[in-house]
Amino acid sequence: MIFMEKQTHQKMRTAAHSNRQPVLELRHVTCAYEAGRPAISDISLTAQEGDIVCLLGPSGCGKTTTLRAIAGFEAITAGEVYLQGRLVSSPSLSVPTEQRRIGMVFQEYALFPHLRVVDNVAFGLRHLPADQRADQVNTMLAMVGLTGFERRYPHELSGGQQQRVALARALAQKPVMLLLDEPFSNLDPDMTGKMREDLLQLLRHTNTTALLVTHDHDEAFAMADRIAVLNHGQLEQLDVPEAIYHTPATPFVADFVGQADFIPGVVEQGTVLTELGIFPHEKEYSLGAKVVVMIRPDDVHVAPSDQAKATILARQFRGSENLYTIALPSGRIVHSSASSTSIHPVGTPVELRVIATHTVLFPQDDDLAQP
Repeated sequence: MIFMEKQTHQKMRTAAHSNRQPVLELRHVTCAYEAGRPAISDISLTAQEGDIVCLLGPSGCGKTTTLRAIAGFEAITAGEVYLQGRLVSSPSLSVPTEQRRIGMVFQEYALFPHLRVVDNVAFGLRHLPADQRADQVNTMLAMVGLTGFERRYPHELSGGQQQRVALARALAQKPVMLLLDEPFSNLDPDMTGKMREDLLQLLRHTNTTALLVTHDHDEAFAMADRIAVLNHGQLEQLDVPEAIYHTPATPFVADFVGQADFIPGVVEQGTVLTELGIFPHEKEYSLGAKVVVMIRPDDVHVAPSDQAKATILARQFRGSENLYTIALPSGRIVHSSASSTSIHPVGTPVELRVIATHTVLFPQDDDLAQP
């Protein structure tokens, strides 16, 4: 038998913005190139003091274009960009990048190969007296854990150490905002996890407002206070990570930030009837409306049963969990995650129990309705 239970929704994390000042404001920003459609269109978002905002999306969705527009590298054709309340970009105005007080860390780190670590970090501090410059450099190197590496050249450092130098150089100038363009893309997985933790701790310690570009939703979940999901140059959702995962605004967001299955259903009075059982719903859909219910693998629990009509088609071992691919009687596929010690052979008939914190519905279309 297939049935569904409802649990109380876990409280979502929210950012307390009321007593902080906006550092960055994008108001209906569009960047269009001469050939083809706009790279980004009508993008609006705000980052307040100390916020870490992540631009998340697939390649070509407009993440880097948005970053470049904020930095002043890209002209905007509509809208406005403000930094600390100051207009820095509009179709008729572009404040030079060097006057925006923006810190930047790129994928390749852009260190000067002929300069030692100490000189790379000090590069943007030439306006300071020598003693203040030296104090600032030493403070930053200590903060990123590179004391003792002052005399080394970039090629004498590991990838993680090079990234720390790039961060120290960017933060040494005390920018109003730090822009990070896929900063972990050149690091191996083990180093990436450590650098995420270290960077997050550094940003929190310095109360730095940051905008992080990534295509990795795990990275966004680990780092961001709020996530802006972009697709084809459009902002599909801007919210806290928990809301992005649990209550996605569109099917694209649902599928991009984690495994999602879409089960067709029909709206009855206060419920949705599906092959997996009856779901309550809170949105206003008319009686008899055709919808799809979004299901996450961690919502679906399996139990072997000889009388069950659902069948395990595949099992992927993922270290801490097993991900099961399950065929329903209709031929539709759903997925279920279970602990790594919960092992069921392929071909096992299973009952499915859905324990959902809430019901997420989307209007049914041909793509989502296909088995």
